[in-house]
Amino acid sequence: MSTQQPPMPQAAPAAPDWQAAPGAPYPGYNSPIPVVRTHLGHAISSEWTKIRSVRSTMWTLGVFVALLIGIGLLAGAVVSNSSSSDGPSESNALALGFFGLLLGSICIITLGVLTTASEYGTGMIRTTMVACPSRVRVLTAKSIVFFGVAFVITLAGTSFVAMTQVSMLGDTARTPTGGEWLKATVGVSLYIALLGLLSLVIGSVIRHSAGAITIMIGAVLAPLVIALFMFSSSLEKVRTILFEYSIPNQMSIFYSNSLSQEGPSGWDPLWIILGVTAVAFAGACALLEKRDV
Repeated sequence: MSTQQPPMPQAAPAAPDWQAAPGAPYPGYNSPIPVVRTHLGHAISSEWTKIRSVRSTMWTLGVFVALLIGIGLLAGAVVSNSSSSDGPSESNALALGFFGLLLGSICIITLGVLTTASEYGTGMIRTTMVACPSRVRVLTAKSIVFFGVAFVITLAGTSFVAMTQVSMLGDTARTPTGGEWLKATVGVSLYIALLGLLSLVIGSVIRHSAGAITIMIGAVLAPLVIALFMFSSSLEKVRTILFEYSIPNQMSIFYSNSLSQEGPSGWDPLWIILGVTAVAFAGACALLEKRDV
């Protein structure tokens, strides 16, 4: 009677190079793709790609430049023709740039809101947060890119309008001083860029493009419009405060004009908008950390 021999155990197949042998410590996996620790520069590069590749940026900035230069040169031409017949004036030629900049600021406000709020409307914000989980870093990168774009475009436009208006008026208007040049170009450009940055922050808080744009346009125009219809003497102090601290009046201060003799003057409007924007930015960062995407 034959006995059946048990099968001989077979050797286990050799493990691949990337896999640990049975009982041996796992060696880990080295990816052929280099791993780089991300930083703020990567987020800035991403946001720069976004802002220059969407159509809304080209349209809003194009309309802004058209309003700034078109209305500024039109005002200069009208004043130049009237001054040639009336004789020389003591008014500052740079002040004529205010009209185009006031209307153009609406475009900067719109672009600031769209920079953040539009991503919530399209759902692109989810991809952004996956690529960069640090939400404060995302908002900071958006702010840096937008502020740089808004400042450079505004500075180029206001400088061109200022030089053109001074040459158009010639001897019919007072020659601006160096301080007036600085305020009417660099100063007002910083103010407009900060106003747009405030709009960007409000867009991040509201997360709705139409709502944030409405709030910002109301903040620009409502105080001045309300003050115009305060005829009661008992509301005189309120009317004066609304005039002095309205955004159009603070913009006009950079052109050596003001609706009142008191209130902000010099570079005060720049510090006011800087403080308001800083507080709003801190609040937006706190909300970003608490909210769900």
